[in-house]
Amino acid sequence: MNTTQSEKYNKWSIALHWLMLLLIAAVYLCIELRELYPKGSDMREGLKQWHFMLGFSVLILVMLRLVGRFLWPAPVITPTPPKWQQMGAKLAHLLLYFLMLAMPILGWLILSYAGKDLMFFGAALPALVEPDKNMAGNIKEIHEWIGVAGYWLIGIHALAAVFHHHVMKDDTLKRMLPW
Repeated sequence: MNTTQSEKYNKWSIALHWLMLLLIAAVYLCIELRELYPKGSDMREGLKQWHFMLGFSVLILVMLRLVGRFLWPAPVITPTPPKWQQMGAKLAHLLLYFLMLAMPILGWLILSYAGKDLMFFGAALPALVEPDKNMAGNIKEIHEWIGVAGYWLIGIHALAAVFHHHVMKDDTLKRMLPW
């Protein structure tokens, strides 16, 4: 099935989608790789800083994506999937947007409650709250739990795209491909 340009997402939506994938993968990679280095080491601290900066970049880009969702509605899927799949897709997208908004904000709150600055490529962003080590720990647990859920959600999203492409034989995946 050939997908014409009018049946595809807007080029900016496509670019932001794939850029977000790379950014989110880099955020996860930084926080996972830090475990390979001893606490307090320069490499571990550097990976944490990259995690914070890239995470905040996700927040900026997801806001642009939300604006894009209102400016350029999603093209229809051909053939139209069953209603339950449409509802599942809407729920999955809502959860993905929640993930992309909540995780950076929670991370910023963790740093703020811990009394640390969020450094964003050399600029210190203001604290959102007064320091409170106990709250920092509580929010960190939530942040980590949502992070694990994010692995599953992103995996399900990718599997659903492959399922639609190879099993349902619709244009779900083709609408978001850059080529």
